[in-house]
Amino acid sequence: MNNQLELKVLAVRDGAASCRVLGTGEKIILIMSSYQLFKIVPGEVATIEVKRQWEFGSNMYVSGNLIDHRIDIPALDLVPLKLEQFDYWDPREVFEEERDENDEIVEEEDEYYKAIIKADRRPSYEMEQVVPGDTDLDADGPILDAIYYKDIGEIGMGEDILMDEIYEEFRCLDAHAHLGNFSFDRWPKKALLHYEVGMRIGELSLPKKFSGVLLWGHIDNRPFLRCMHGYGLCLWKLERFKEAEKIFERMLWLNPTDNQGVRFIIYPVRDKKPWSDEY
Repeated sequence: MNNQLELKVLAVRDGAASCRVLGTGEKIILIMSSYQLFKIVPGEVATIEVKRQWEFGSNMYVSGNLIDHRIDIPALDLVPLKLEQFDYWDPREVFEEERDENDEIVEEEDEYYKAIIKADRRPSYEMEQVVPGDTDLDADGPILDAIYYKDIGEIGMGEDILMDEIYEEFRCLDAHAHLGNFSFDRWPKKALLHYEVGMRIGELSLPKKFSGVLLWGHIDNRPFLRCMHGYGLCLWKLERFKEAEKIFERMLWLNPTDNQGVRFIIYPVRDKKPWSDEY
């Protein structure tokens, strides 16, 4: 038996993680210490030093030690989420020219928005959203159910719902985003991983040098934008200022109407001011 395995992590729960063996796709349940399991998130590839492997019932199990874990989205072999194109977005229709008391045009002073306006019209898109089990129009749906349990203090139940979503469909970006939200206050390094997995999966849909916009007003773009926003906030919180600024600048280009308030935080980030929830 090879003493190492590379596993695609599907879901992480108390005491165990549901996985697939990289390359073969075989389902396997990983048993490790809670400390080691806490380090990995769904969508990562975990390298395990195998101590024991066995079968019980219809399930295969493996126990061992975590050697490494990494985000390797191509290894997940996913079909990119679809992009639907809409009309062109025109910045001059959104950012109306202001005039002073002499009826002269007041030039935009914000350097980011000056560049966005100068870039002129760009195509607008909506990214496909997938939420397994969200078929009952009269129900809140699994994502809102998970948030409800978190809000009443049953965070474990909420996390289990989100893990179930990702187990069924890696491309459920909202589940990655909200798992990040659940960890953000206490464990920003772990939240960062959740957000990054969701963001990188969404990026599979974007061509290189993508120049379009993903407006918040097209609601299916929101899970991807939530992942990006959370990722940027974690970078800021961890004082990775340059990376955070780059993410927030990209968000302004993708969603110039800025429903998430990036324009209010990008300058403190650029000035390397410590993270604060007061911004």
